[in-house]
This record gives sequence, structure tokens and C-alpha cells, in this order.
Amino acid sequence: MEAGLFENPKEEDTVDMEFFQGEKQKVIQPASLKDPKLEKLKEALVYWINSTLKSEHIVAQSLEEDLYDGLVLHHLLSRLAGVHLSVEEIALTSAAQIRKLEVILEELDKRLGQEDSSRIKWNVKLIHNKDLLATIHLLVAMVRCFQPELELPPNVKVEVAVVEVSKSGIKADVQTEVLTEERHADSDSLSNTEREDPIEQLLKLEAHKVNTVKKAILHFVNQNMSNMSLQVADMDKQFADGVILLLLIGQLEGFFIPLHDFNLTPVNSSEMLHNVTLALDLLCDTGLQVSSVDPQDIVSQDVAATLKVLYALFKKHNGK
Repeated sequence: MEAGLFENPKEEDTVDMEFFQGEKQKVIQPASLKDPKLEKLKEALVYWINSTLKSEHIVAQSLEEDLYDGLVLHHLLSRLAGVHLSVEEIALTSAAQIRKLEVILEELDKRLGQEDSSRIKWNVKLIHNKDLLATIHLLVAMVRCFQPELELPPNVKVEVAVVEVSKSGIKADVQTEVLTEERHADSDSLSNTEREDPIEQLLKLEAHKVNTVKKAILHFVNQNMSNMSLQVADMDKQFADGVILLLLIGQLEGFFIPLHDFNLTPVNSSEMLHNVTLALDLLCDTGLQVSSVDPQDIVSQDVAATLKVLYALFKKHNGK
């Protein structure tokens, strides 16, 4: 089993023996590193990080290179859990980065319910040494904890070499490591209706049922816009220019949108598109992601798209 594990290693793939000395370490096999499923998972996690931290103007490009110093993890923890730790914003030295990671991971492990340290698949040393396997395990656990509705690529597995270095030499074995769980057969057999967006399901029902839901959402909208002396009568058309949508989001989320950021009286589709794009970006910044809605859909008065956005706001804020 030992033979062939590290044949023809590239310079950057060589094993740091001092790092491994006296402990077991998992190394992803070269063939698994090229697995399209792993690539999709990495891309999904990078996209999740960037969409979550968009308002912070933090952009990650590589899981291996952008998380080891604690900056991204610190901001994710703050954004997702509302936790503000007394750590350096930018840790430049290795010692400072390790100290920062110690504080962040201690808090994260509590939030993730990782009480048994022997079962945790990441630690300060691994994250700081840019260990891809440990970094992915940590990020997947964070997604599952803080945004369980987010779908990650399922059934992602990698072959890993479990390496143990001692004075007598290297002992290695190959195992399969599960990064995301399998999609069970019963979930694959779900009908299209069960997997469909709730608004898509609604629009297939009788007209009077659709109207009942639209009236409830319309009442919610007007209730929250009344102190601005605004009234929506036609849900299908009045959100197309993005103005009322922006004002509604600001009202519900409790922030003011500067008038110079959008067109208060849009005169063409380009200005309308700017408004709606800003509105959807703001929703994303607040952690409210609306699936399969393009800004142009709203501008084009697509009923389903408009309802999806309003329903998401209704679901989050109704009754508060």
C-alpha cells in the first residue's frame, strides 16, 4: 500500500517531514485533487464566502491561500453568528496569525457543537499550514450550521493517504474521506413538485388560491410602507422599476439607502435594471438569497420572480 503514494511528486507537493513528525496526517491523493466533484465543491465554497462577505469588500480566490491567516474566518464568524472577537484585524506575522486562529477556532468549535476534540477534522496547525482537507471540512461544517438551506455539491469524496512519520520511517495507508454526504435514493426520487420552489408550486394552483397569497403579501407590503405614505395596488407592475422594492428593503432591514445610489424616478429600462440589481444585491448582503431570480425578470414584470422576492421578505419579517 505504501508504494506509489508519492511517486513523481511536484516540488510544491513534497512532504514536510518535520510537520508530520510524531503524528498522523492526511494528504489528498493527486488523482482526487483533479476530481471535478472536488473542484465544484471548492468553487461553491469560494462563491459562498464571497457572497456572504460581499458587503465587507472581502474577496477569496483560493481556499488554500486565503483562509490560513484568520481574516476571512473572522469575518465569516462575525457575519454569520454576530460574534465580534477581540483579535487583530490583520495579522502579519506567523505567530500573530496562529494566536488569531486559536481564538477564532475556539469560538467556532463551540458554535459548531464540536465538543469532542478527537473528532474535529481541523485545528489551528492544519488551517495555518493551508491544509486543503481540513479547510474544506471546516467550511462545510460552517455552511451546515449557519446556512443549512444552502445546497453544496453532494457525495464528494476524496482518496487520502494517511501518513505517520516516525524515526523508523513512513507508514502510510489509503482511505476514503467524505467531504459532503451522499444524496439518499429517496431524495433523488422526489417528485418535481416536492423539489420545486414554493412560489412555482403556488402558481400552478387555482387562481383564487394564488390571489389569497398575493393579498396576504400585498397587505404585508402596504403595512410596512404606510409610514412613507406609499401604497401598492398592483404587485405585478409596481415593483418593476425597483424603487418601492428598495424602499421596502430599507424599511424592513432598518437602513437608509442614499438617494444618489439609485434612480428615484427611473425613466428607462437601464435605470430600472440598476435599481432592481441594487435591491437584489442588498438582499444578498443581508443573508437573504432568492433562488433563480434575475434582475431583468423583475423589470420585465415576471410574476413568479416578483413573488419570490416579496415572499422571501414576507417569510423573514412577517410578524416581527
